[in-house]
Amino acid sequence: MALGGEGLNSTLLQEEADKSFNLLPFLQNVNFTRTYHFVGMLVKALESNWAALSEEIGLWIPTEVINQEHDDKPEGVEDTEEEDQILAGRPLPPQCHAELHTDYDGAAVRWGLTHHKESAADCCQACLDQAKNAKPGEKKCNIWVYCPSENGCYSPDIYQHKHMECWLKFSEKPRLNFKNRYSEQYRDRHPKAPVMVPWVSGIISE
Repeated sequence: MALGGEGLNSTLLQEEADKSFNLLPFLQNVNFTRTYHFVGMLVKALESNWAALSEEIGLWIPTEVINQEHDDKPEGVEDTEEEDQILAGRPLPPQCHAELHTDYDGAAVRWGLTHHKESAADCCQACLDQAKNAKPGEKKCNIWVYCPSENGCYSPDIYQHKHMECWLKFSEKPRLNFKNRYSEQYRDRHPKAPVMVPWVSGIISE
């Protein structure tokens, strides 16, 4: 029912009057001078530059923040080998010559699709054992290639290479397939290729 006119509801009028009366204590405590000053500052902030307003209200913000990196490593302590930081499992023997982000070519002595090892060190050891136990006329492993990534390792062939694959290879003159990063030109031709070569490899020293 609308207010005013005939049929005016006296109860509704009383409720509206009570609401207005309850606002009186709040309005008595309002400092209209400060409120007007605050509104003026807000308008000024919107219309003028922030630097002038900051100076007026005493707010200082540095124009440039310089973050300096601190090296808390004690003197005389050298970084650990990169293989120890990244490759899981036991340390690799020196004769393994492990190279991160490296894929060497060679004739497969043992296919990695069905030959998995727990660590790069175990893969290298498998290469050493194969070379030691090879029969006369058999190719002896002198290259090992291992996939350390839990997400598998990229290769341009038709297979999906999985974590822990261990390829044993032989080559009289070992040569690289890929090292460190795949080039932009290569990734343009192979969109599924990652930025970094995921494999770790090594050439066995006799």
